[in-house]
Amino acid sequence: MKIGVFDSGYGGLTILKEIRKRLPKYDYIYLGDNARNPYGTRSFEIVYEFTLQAVKALFERGCHLVILACNTASAKALRSIQQNDLPEIDPSKRVLGVIRPTVEIIPQLTSSNHVGLLATPGTVNSDSYALELRKLSPEIKLTQKACPMWVPIVENNEFNSPGADYFVRKELDYLLEKDPLIDTIVLGCTHYPLLLDKIKTFLPDNIKVVCQGPLVADSLADYLQRHPEIESRLSTTAGMTYLTTEHTDKFDSLASLFLGRSITSHTISL
Repeated sequence: MKIGVFDSGYGGLTILKEIRKRLPKYDYIYLGDNARNPYGTRSFEIVYEFTLQAVKALFERGCHLVILACNTASAKALRSIQQNDLPEIDPSKRVLGVIRPTVEIIPQLTSSNHVGLLATPGTVNSDSYALELRKLSPEIKLTQKACPMWVPIVENNEFNSPGADYFVRKELDYLLEKDPLIDTIVLGCTHYPLLLDKIKTFLPDNIKVVCQGPLVADSLADYLQRHPEIESRLSTTAGMTYLTTEHTDKFDSLASLFLGRSITSHTISL
């Protein structure tokens, strides 16, 4: 059995990179629904439908465990898939997201209990981070800001352009004006780590910026340790397969930005 990693596009590669660094021995399949991204502005119903199709495709290819390495899919589809679909598809299979592992670590990072979230409109509108925080750490005040221009900036390789400066500074200024006591900012989209250096240039040194990749990787390692019945079924040849719903040339070119090396992918239909 392999571990599947799904994202609506390329951002999930930042999660995959950290997972493979933390857990290199397992076999992985990455699936990017690049032909239909972005998911961030789509309705709950469409995101759920697309995500379920991707999860089923990974199950069919031998993945016993699937990570939704996409905040929008985790926000809009994960709970429905876990509660309604898995019992019928195969109760022994698992689908996990990226929001819960992130929320669990936030209380350890903030001293002021004032936290900012930068994410896609879909993730912000879902209110998933706020709901999880209220359940786990109700004392923390969360201020959210949607950043609709950040994903296009990343995917068009415009990280270092004046336009990127404008849009990054604009969203950060809004966040800190809304709550000046924020001491921790969560990057709630897997594309945003590619803007990390630029984000830090516009923030005071005392504000922490949290990327999800290492948190999700640590959470997965802990999950496998706590669930030997799943871990024992995973194959361990350090294999890696990349799948996309787009043309491979486009995917391979952009994927190299996220992974820092060249890859070869295969096109599938969902």
